[in-house]
Amino acid sequence: MPSLKKMSLFIVSATIIALLLIFVGWQGDTAATLFSRLQGIMAGSTGWLLIFIINAVLLFALYLLFTPLARIRLGGPDARPEFSRLDWFGMLFAAGMGIGLLFYSVSEPLQHYASFRPYLSSDATTAQFSMEMTFLHWGLHPWGIYALVGLTLAFFHYNAGHKLSFEAPLRELLPAAWARRLGWVANMAAVIGTIFGITTSLGLGASQASAGIAELTGLDASLGLNLGVIGVVCTLAMVSVLSGLGNGVRLLSKLNLVVAASLMLFVLFAGEPLFIFKALGEHLGGYINDLPKLSTWNETYSGTHWQSQWTIFYWSWWISWSPFVGMFIAQVSRGRTIREYLLGVLFVPTLFNFLWMTVFGSNALFLELFENAGFANTVTVAPDESLYRLLDYLPLSTFTTGVAVLVVLIFFVTSADSGALVVSTLTSNGNAPSWRQRFFWVAAVGLVTAFLLRAGGLDTLQSAAIASGLPFGLLLLTFIPALSIALRRPYVRPQDAGTEANADVQSGPSAQEAE
Repeated sequence: MPSLKKMSLFIVSATIIALLLIFVGWQGDTAATLFSRLQGIMAGSTGWLLIFIINAVLLFALYLLFTPLARIRLGGPDARPEFSRLDWFGMLFAAGMGIGLLFYSVSEPLQHYASFRPYLSSDATTAQFSMEMTFLHWGLHPWGIYALVGLTLAFFHYNAGHKLSFEAPLRELLPAAWARRLGWVANMAAVIGTIFGITTSLGLGASQASAGIAELTGLDASLGLNLGVIGVVCTLAMVSVLSGLGNGVRLLSKLNLVVAASLMLFVLFAGEPLFIFKALGEHLGGYINDLPKLSTWNETYSGTHWQSQWTIFYWSWWISWSPFVGMFIAQVSRGRTIREYLLGVLFVPTLFNFLWMTVFGSNALFLELFENAGFANTVTVAPDESLYRLLDYLPLSTFTTGVAVLVVLIFFVTSADSGALVVSTLTSNGNAPSWRQRFFWVAAVGLVTAFLLRAGGLDTLQSAAIASGLPFGLLLLTFIPALSIALRRPYVRPQDAGTEANADVQSGPSAQEAE
């Protein structure tokens, strides 16, 4: 049996989650008001700080990519990757963005278009700016966050021999006792934030999947259908997570990537391919040209609050997800050099996101601009059905709706199983988790999602998770100096350290070796 010391994080985290659920279920209106106000206060008074943090993180990742330190291999000079590049990319794709890509790929560009249309000179300018803002929210910045968290955890675990937890980087900057206490708090917050972050995303996925199933079968997209979807998906997630990274998670992620890419290619060529290819070039050019301005915009002189609903919302959301996604990326990235890691984590998913958002978002904008379809109004009324409404304009809409539902469900499963794997690792004190822990956390994700759907508390918990963005953002700032120091330190290899060395240490080259 695990000791009480090792079980304490599990017990405290599970207890706090249960208490928060009771609070939301019993005092739903009070909880909604409290967390909504907290989110509003954080966005209004500290949004500028979140913008600074996320830009600092991205700049550090880009800087590191071009230094000699990028030659260091995660796990030491003899380590080799456990997964092929295709498997690796599939797992990055599934864990990093997941259901959000399907939920927002049509609705976000159209909602931006509706918001900015009264203030810009023409419909064409509005459409292009809408896609630039979509690129900002789904581009390099979120992947910069994930890259930093994953690289920090991976290096301290595989090269420096620490447990896979948030305590290790703090040891570079703080006395051991303080690092241990703050690291424990960070691990606990990561567990709670991961569970609630995945839960709110799965709630979005359940509503979107139910809308598609209802369209295919004629059933009502009711609470019962949502709960049935959650039950089936969590059962599959249990099978996947109990199979481990090398089997269930890897295979599902690859299937996810293949099916999603197939759907995207169909929409590309069945829609307006020439328009999409031209639009992609303009979007990339506009994004690269305007990135410094867009990424530092604070609404300082306009006095408006659009950013708190979109950009600050996204920055907080990505940061609150970073413990989960970063740790998962760390677990699947051993054996890669820092340069390969950064190129893979920063640029490959970003370019895929840009292509995905252009294929779906620009096809929707084409309907709005050139077909007078009133598509922006349709999306505003029912954003969870926006993907299916776009598919209605294309051939084989019934078949492609079924494929879209399948993609949503696979995203659902991969998010649940990878999240449960990360949480169970944290609550196992950084060790390989038992099957009981993995089973418990998959079940917890399903039960929490079902409970919140019944209680109407998904938005409340989403506000709570997003409000945690700033504390985690401040933690991210400490990773930059901690990793900078650690990468330049020549760690002692186990065979040279005698009996004092940890047998699990995988020593990496020093900065001198990297050069």
